[in-house]
Amino acid sequence: MHSIIYITTKNRQEADKIVDTLLGEKLIACANVFPVASKFWWKGRIERCSETAVICKTKSKLASAVIKRSKQLHSYDVPDAIEISIRSGNKNFLRWIDDSTR
Repeated sequence: MHSIIYITTKNRQEADKIVDTLLGEKLIACANVFPVASKFWWKGRIERCSETAVICKTKSKLASAVIKRSKQLHSYDVPDAIEISIRSGNKNFLRWIDDSTR
């Protein structure tokens, strides 16, 4: 089983710090990092801001560790870090995820 962990961060520097740590600890096989425009409820108001999103690929058994570690490195009070299960995909790619992580 494999998972995607979706994380939003305040900027590219924070995203890179999180991704570099997760890769270095072999918790993820890879990540995509890109700018996003976000809108959300915060303290009773709708907020808008620019953020940097991260899509991480990993084994499902590592998903909780990825979320926990990303929260430790994150600057937000309530970090967005969610797991999305991968139901199917390129078997060679999924095998590569297995080979590239703990």
